[in-house]
Amino acid sequence: MMRGKTDNSKRRHLILSLITIVLVIGFLCYWKSSFSSGDYTARSALDYGTRTLRSFRWNVDENDELGEKQDDSSLYSLQEDNTLVPKSFPVCDDQHSELIPCLDRHLRYQMRLKLDQSLMEHYERHCPLPERRYNCLIPPPPGYKVPIKWPRSRDEVWQANIPHTHLAHEKSDQNWMIVKGDKIEFPGGGTHFHNGADGYIKALANMLNFTDNNLNNEGNLRTVLDVGCGVASFGGYLLSSDVMTMSLAPNDVHQNQIQFALERGIPAYLGVLGTKRLPYPSRSFDIAHCSRCRIDWLQRDGLLLLELDRLLRPGGYFAYSSPVAYAQDEENLRTWRDMSGLLERMCWKIAAKRGQTVIWVKPLTNDCYLEREPGVQPPLCPSKDDPDAAWEVPMQACITPYSTQVQRTGGSGLAPWPARLTEIPPRLSDFGYSNELFVKDMDIWQNRVGEYWNMFGSKIMKNSIRNVMDMKSNLGSFAASLKDKDVWVMNVVPNEGPNTLKIIYDRGLIGSVHDWCEAYSTYPRTYDLLHAWNIFSDMERKGCGAEDLLIEMDRILRPTGFVIVRDNEHVVKFIKKYLNALQWESIAESESESEFGETEVVFVMQKKMWISNNQLLYSA
Repeated sequence: MMRGKTDNSKRRHLILSLITIVLVIGFLCYWKSSFSSGDYTARSALDYGTRTLRSFRWNVDENDELGEKQDDSSLYSLQEDNTLVPKSFPVCDDQHSELIPCLDRHLRYQMRLKLDQSLMEHYERHCPLPERRYNCLIPPPPGYKVPIKWPRSRDEVWQANIPHTHLAHEKSDQNWMIVKGDKIEFPGGGTHFHNGADGYIKALANMLNFTDNNLNNEGNLRTVLDVGCGVASFGGYLLSSDVMTMSLAPNDVHQNQIQFALERGIPAYLGVLGTKRLPYPSRSFDIAHCSRCRIDWLQRDGLLLLELDRLLRPGGYFAYSSPVAYAQDEENLRTWRDMSGLLERMCWKIAAKRGQTVIWVKPLTNDCYLEREPGVQPPLCPSKDDPDAAWEVPMQACITPYSTQVQRTGGSGLAPWPARLTEIPPRLSDFGYSNELFVKDMDIWQNRVGEYWNMFGSKIMKNSIRNVMDMKSNLGSFAASLKDKDVWVMNVVPNEGPNTLKIIYDRGLIGSVHDWCEAYSTYPRTYDLLHAWNIFSDMERKGCGAEDLLIEMDRILRPTGFVIVRDNEHVVKFIKKYLNALQWESIAESESESEFGETEVVFVMQKKMWISNNQLLYSA
């Protein structure tokens, strides 16, 4: 009996020891995997600049260094011109299905960047070095579906496409969004307008005595900047009034706001009022809007308000809905006095005030600025400051005075919408462009867009395209030619070259400045159509990786979305080599004559629908 008890005791001790060892090993494995999820060294398909892709060149000879080290028939195919091309790109881990490379918080932690959170620097762009990029294809989330078509998408999206419901619970009393079955619905509510954006918009128009309570003010109000936009219902409901809103929010604790906006088919951009100018030229917007956006407008000598001042047109409005406008407690009263004093020194006047909302209006000319007492703060910006410089430019705590032209005309001189789209933009002369050149540019792109749609053929159906990006917009005529189609266009002007974005805004369109050597500030799968006119030739001249650009285009393109490349034959031949690796397919190709009489090739492609194990669901 004693031996039995001893054996049983030993057996129990042995079992407990084994269990303990298993638990320890399990914990170590869990700790290692959890820790490595933020590790940006080498991890199979997530390897930064995956070894097969780390060095890109337009042509790689089979005998050069890369060819000698990487010539693996299982990874590469050898082209007729002795170029090695990967047979497939690696696929990123599912946890990176929403990767935004230049706004990746894990990257910030890994690089140990010293950022001042009080200045919102941690929400600004910080891009990985080329050797630390994810050169892999971003997979869609499990259960991803082709997005619901506009206009239904304004009010509902597939939950599987953006599987984040925390905002629905967090903002449940404000009607931002509601989870219903396999969809997320958007009743049009907001923090300040629980009962719907439409009623709130009419109330703003009523405060300004606009005809029929329509905020477009008979076409005189066209472009809006909505700061801290939530899920962009304010901008979404303005679209029916022919008002175009740039809905802006950072990738913060409510990190999926902009993702929801773009999934809905509403124009939006990931950005923050931090230390750098927003990527828009001066005098871009007719109205700026902030509804409970939780921004301290008085910080740093009013720097953020002065950035809005730079962006607003002569006679532009700032609509501000906040307890500051009505609350009678000591703190809000003090903030109201300080804010009112600052805006008065900036020559803004109160246009209307009702309840929780106040609307200021900016002066039409420089007269008020010139009448201020010497030494009044904030000062006017120095004459050497370029108010239109908007890429990686620090904000300035100064007032941007108007040009001589604005002073002479007593305003921006813009026609009401829609005439604004086709009339000669007032700032065209800033570039030395003639009126004839502008008219010719419109005609050229009108014809080209017609050709594009013919090339799509049966591949394109009604409402299959909603979110469009023109990657090199020039004067904005590509977007203007799409006016009769139910789409909106993000007009991107490369940071190098003429800053024609101010002409684009003068036409009543929207867009941003960008450097295509870096990733764009948007979520994956947010555009239905990318138009790339000579972008690849530009990248070749700049020495940036064209393969990196293809991977970036794939990241921001929705499954079943389209790409139009208009470039030289050399570029198109290069892109064709990568179609299989990207899981894109050729739709159509044609030759065309450029405005300079040179031959251009137009190449139309479509992104296939695939799941994360690289298998096609179907090809649309």
